[in-house]
Amino acid sequence: MERPPKVRRVQKQEEHRTLSKPPIPLAYLVTFTCYGARLHGDESGSVDRSHNIPGTPLLSPNPLRVVSEKKRAKQKPYRMDAHIRSLVLQAIQEVCSHRGWTLFAAQVRNQHIHLVVAAEDDPEKILHDVKAYTSRVLNLAGLGDTSKHKWTRHGSTRYLWKPEQVGAAIHYVVREQGEPMAVWEHPERSP
Repeated sequence: MERPPKVRRVQKQEEHRTLSKPPIPLAYLVTFTCYGARLHGDESGSVDRSHNIPGTPLLSPNPLRVVSEKKRAKQKPYRMDAHIRSLVLQAIQEVCSHRGWTLFAAQVRNQHIHLVVAAEDDPEKILHDVKAYTSRVLNLAGLGDTSKHKWTRHGSTRYLWKPEQVGAAIHYVVREQGEPMAVWEHPERSP
């Protein structure tokens, strides 16, 4: 009996992978901070590798850990002024358009960024590409030392499965951040 060619097995494996892909959420709420903006142990709360499960408590305030984190920092905290925030918002819109993602809302603050975006890509790719694209735009504009970090490692990527969750995330990003800074909201608002 003759074995089927390897190509067919590979094709069947690909078909199986396609069938077993996890469902794609309606959107993601992606948040990331500027380098040095949110230190572990800070009163505003943060997560680390041991405290990162959604719905569980953040790290408790710990002034000694904050001091330790400041000592370990490789540079001073990165902050964004109005001009930088405007460029970053424009870069976010451009990368979303270029990648075929739907940006529902974004707000660029002094020390952090929130966006609500729909994409078939993993949220980690969205996070990576947005950081890379915005950094490149700022570097090309000559804003800051290109050897310095602008963003913290990773960020928060929340999956939004229901239209109400997408609407609530858009509301949070656009209207619950205090005085609006660099803000954009999709005219159609949600999926």
